[in-house]
Amino acid sequence: REQSGVELRSVLIPRVPRSPPLSPPTPPPWPHRSLLYIGALFPMSGGWPGGQACLPAARMALNLVNRRSDILPDYELELIHYDSMCDPGQATKLLYDLLYTEPIKVLLLPGCSSVSTLVAEAARMWNLIVLSYGSSSPALSNRQRFPTFFRTHPSATLHNPTRVQLFQKWKWTKIATIQQTTEVFTSTLDDLEERVKEAGIEISVRQSFLTDPAVAVKNLKRQDARIIVGLFYETEARKVFCEVYKEKLYGKKHVWFLIGWYADNWFKIHDPSINCTVEQMTEAVEGHVTTEIVMLNPETVRGASNLTSQEFLAQLMSELGGKNPEETGGFQEAPLAYDAIWAMALALNKTVGPLRAKGRRLEDFNYNNRDITAEIYRALNTSSFEGVSGHVVFDAQGSRMAWTLIEQLQGGSYKKIGYYDSTKGNLSWYGNDKWIGPGPPADQTVVIEEFRYLSQKLFVSVSVFAGLGILLGIVCLTFNIYNSNVRYIQNSQPYLNNITAVGCMMALAAVFPLGIDGLHVARRQFPVVCQFRLWLLGLGFSLAYGSMFTKIWWVHTVFTKKEDKKDKRKHLEPFKLYATVGVLLGVDVLSLMIWQIVDPLHITVEKFTREAPKGDLDVLIQPLLEHCSSEKMNTWLGVVYGYKGLLLLLGIFLAYETKSISTEKINDHRAVGMAIYNVAVLCMITAPVTMILTSQQDASFAFASLAIVFSVYITLVVLFVPKMRRLITRGEWQSDAQETMKTGSSTNNNDEEKSRQLERENKELQKIIQEVTPPSHWSTLAPSHWSTLAPSHWSTLAPSHWSTLAPLPLVHSSPLPLVHSSPLPLVHCSPLPLVHSSPLPLVHCSPLPLVHSSPLPLVHSSPLPLVHSSPLPLVHSSPLPLVHSSPLPLVHSSPLPLVHCSPPPIGPL
Repeated sequence: REQSGVELRSVLIPRVPRSPPLSPPTPPPWPHRSLLYIGALFPMSGGWPGGQACLPAARMALNLVNRRSDILPDYELELIHYDSMCDPGQATKLLYDLLYTEPIKVLLLPGCSSVSTLVAEAARMWNLIVLSYGSSSPALSNRQRFPTFFRTHPSATLHNPTRVQLFQKWKWTKIATIQQTTEVFTSTLDDLEERVKEAGIEISVRQSFLTDPAVAVKNLKRQDARIIVGLFYETEARKVFCEVYKEKLYGKKHVWFLIGWYADNWFKIHDPSINCTVEQMTEAVEGHVTTEIVMLNPETVRGASNLTSQEFLAQLMSELGGKNPEETGGFQEAPLAYDAIWAMALALNKTVGPLRAKGRRLEDFNYNNRDITAEIYRALNTSSFEGVSGHVVFDAQGSRMAWTLIEQLQGGSYKKIGYYDSTKGNLSWYGNDKWIGPGPPADQTVVIEEFRYLSQKLFVSVSVFAGLGILLGIVCLTFNIYNSNVRYIQNSQPYLNNITAVGCMMALAAVFPLGIDGLHVARRQFPVVCQFRLWLLGLGFSLAYGSMFTKIWWVHTVFTKKEDKKDKRKHLEPFKLYATVGVLLGVDVLSLMIWQIVDPLHITVEKFTREAPKGDLDVLIQPLLEHCSSEKMNTWLGVVYGYKGLLLLLGIFLAYETKSISTEKINDHRAVGMAIYNVAVLCMITAPVTMILTSQQDASFAFASLAIVFSVYITLVVLFVPKMRRLITRGEWQSDAQETMKTGSSTNNNDEEKSRQLERENKELQKIIQEVTPPSHWSTLAPSHWSTLAPSHWSTLAPSHWSTLAPLPLVHSSPLPLVHSSPLPLVHCSPLPLVHSSPLPLVHCSPLPLVHSSPLPLVHSSPLPLVHSSPLPLVHSSPLPLVHSSPLPLVHSSPLPLVHCSPPPIGPL
C-alpha cells in the first residue's frame, strides 16, 4: 500500500538491492531504430514494494512493444529505472539523477502516490509527461497542480460512484462516515460528500480519528448511525471493529462499507494492539461490503497486446520464477504497470504522424520543447484500448476509468456480488447478497405508513341490512302505488308516503359509500365517493323527513287554529303539500351546491401516534386514516346540522301537539308523529357522537350506518305495515272496488228510476203520516215553516210513534235544516235508510245520542257537514243507511240521542 495513504500491503518483503542508475541498453533488433528512453521509479522496498511485480510486468510489455512492427516501427523503447523505496526524499534524489543524467527521458513512470505527487509537480518544469501505474491518491486529480499527470491506477475516489450507486439501489438517504485522518482519506471523503449531495443523500454523522477510534465509534453509536463508510488502513480497521464489537454497532441494523484492498483474512490476523478475539472480530465484520478497483479484466478478450488476462498472469508467474503472489509486492497492480507501458507506446506511436507533418521527430524531444510534449499529452488524453486490466481510458483529470468490484463478507469469506462500470453507469448485479435480517437494513428507524381501513365484516353486515331495507322500501312503494285507489290509502296522502319511501331508500343507499375507503377505490377516485355520501344522505333525509314533516305540519295548521281559519284550511290543496316538500328539498340542494362550489370535499389524511410492532424495535408503524373533508368543514357542518336540528325539534313539537287529533284527510298522522320521534332522537344522538368518534373508523361507521338503518326501518314499518295489515285482514281494497263499481253503474244507469221510485214512496209515506199523526203537524208545513218551529214540537213525539211506521226510509230533502233539539232521543230502527238530501244541514244538538242501529249505512252526501254537538254519542245501528245529502249540516242539539232503529220511516220532510 502507499505510504501517503492509498495502498500499502501488509506483507513484509525483504529489501531488494537498488538497481543501478542506468540499465545497460540491449542492442536493438533493428540497427536503424532510434532509442526513446523512459525514466521509471519502482519501489522495490519500503512501505509498498510494488515494484517487485510491477517491474517484471513492465518489462514484459516493453519487450512485446519493441517486437511489434506496427507500433513505433522507427523507434525502440528503453526503460531506465530506480528503486524509490516509496519514499519522497529518496525519490527526489533519484528524480534529479534521471533529469540531469544523459540520455534525455521522454516520459516518467513513478509508482507510489507520495512519489508521484513529487514527480508530477516537478515534471511540468521540464515539459515531461508523467504516467503512474500505482498512485491512487485523489489529490493527484488536480489538473492545475499536475497539468501533465496521467495514471492507469484509478483514483481512490472511483469507489465513491459505486458507493452512491449502492446507496440508491438499497434506497438509503442517510449515511455516516468514519475516517483515519490522512490526506488520501480526507480527499476521498470530500469527494464522497459532493457526490452524495448531488444524489440527494445526507451524511448525518462524520467522525475521524488519528490512532484511537474508540471515541469516534461511540459517537456513531450515540447518533444512531446505520449505514457507515469506513476509510482507514488495515491495521486501524482491526482497531475500529474491535470497538464496533464492544459498542454492538453491527448486526441486522447496520452495514459497513470498507476499502477492498485489505487482505482476505485481515480480521483474523493476530494484532497485539486490540483486545478482541478472532471470534468476536468475525462476528463484528460479518456482512460488510467492500469496493475494489478491478485491476484484472474479468472477461476473456484479447486487447492491444494480443493477450488475455489469464495468459498475462501465466507469463507473469513465469517471470516471477514461481514466487508466491501473496508474498510479492504489487502483484495485484502488475496489470496496471503492464497497461501503462502499452498506453505510453500507443500514445507515442500516435504522435509520429502529426510530428512528421510539422517536420519534427520524437528523438528531437528536449526539456524545452513544448510542442512535442503537447502532442504526447493530446495522444494520451485520447487513449482508448483494451488492456489486461480492462478498458483503458482517462478522464479529464488524467485518472483511469475502470470497473469496480463489489464484494460482501458472507460466512467469513468474501463473495462477489456485482460490478460497476462508472464510465457507462452500468451496475452488473449477481443478486447473491445476503443480510443478517430479512433484507438490507434501513438507514434510520423505519416508519411504515399503514392506512386504517374499515372492518370488512362490519361493512358487509351493515350492507346486508341496508340492502334488505332497500328491498323493504321497494315493497312499500309498490304496495302504496298499487293500492293508491283504495279510500284508506287515499286518506293517508299516498304521494307523500311514496316520497318518504324514496327518501328512505336513498338514505340506505348512502350506507354503501360511507363504508367505502381506500381499500376499495383508488385515491384519485375517493372524492367521488365523498360526494356520493353527502348527496345521498342529504337528499334522502330531505325527502323522507320532509314529507313526514309536511304531513304533521298540515295537521297542526288545520286543527290547532281558530274556527274561522280552520274552516278555510280544511280543504288544503295537495299541491301545497308537495310544494312544502319541494321547498325543503330545494334548500338542501342549494346549500349542498354552494358548499361544493365554494369549498369542495377532498381527501385529508389524519396521522396518529407512531406504534412499535411486536418483535422488531427498528420499525415504527405510522397509522393513517383517510377522511372526506374541506377547508371549513366545521362551519358547513354547523350550518347543516343547525338547520336540520331545528327541523327535527319543530317536528317533535308538532307531533306532540297533534297526538290527540283525529282526521280522515291524513289518517296516519299519528304514525308519522311516532316516526318523527324516532328519527329525531336517533339523529340528535348520532350527529355529535360521530363527530367525536371521527378518528375511530369502525365505531364511527357503525354508529352512523346503524342509526340510518334503524331510522329507516322504523319509518317504513310504522307508516306502511299497519296499512298492509288492515287491507289484508279486512279486505278493504275489495269492498271499496266493488262499491266503486256499484256506485258508478247506478249513477250512470239508474238515476231516473231511483228518482221515480222515491216520488212514489214519498206519496205512500204522506198517506201513512196522515193516518198516524194529525196532518197539521207534518204535511201542512211548508219548507219555510221550519225556521219557526220551536224544539218543543219535537218533544211531543214519543219514541213509540216511530215503531208503528212502515219499513220505508226516512227521507229528508227539504231545503231547510232538520233541527233536533228535543230532550228525548230521535230513534231510527227502520230496515230502510234515513235519507237526508236537504240543502240545509241536519242539526243535532240534543244532549242524548243520535242512535242508528240500522243494518245499512248512514249516508251523508250533503255538501255541508253533519254537525253533532251533543255530549252523548251519535249511535247508528240501523240495517239501512242514514242518507244525508243536504248542502247544510244535520244539527242535533237535543239532550237525548237521535235513535234510528224504527222500521217505519217518516214521510218527506
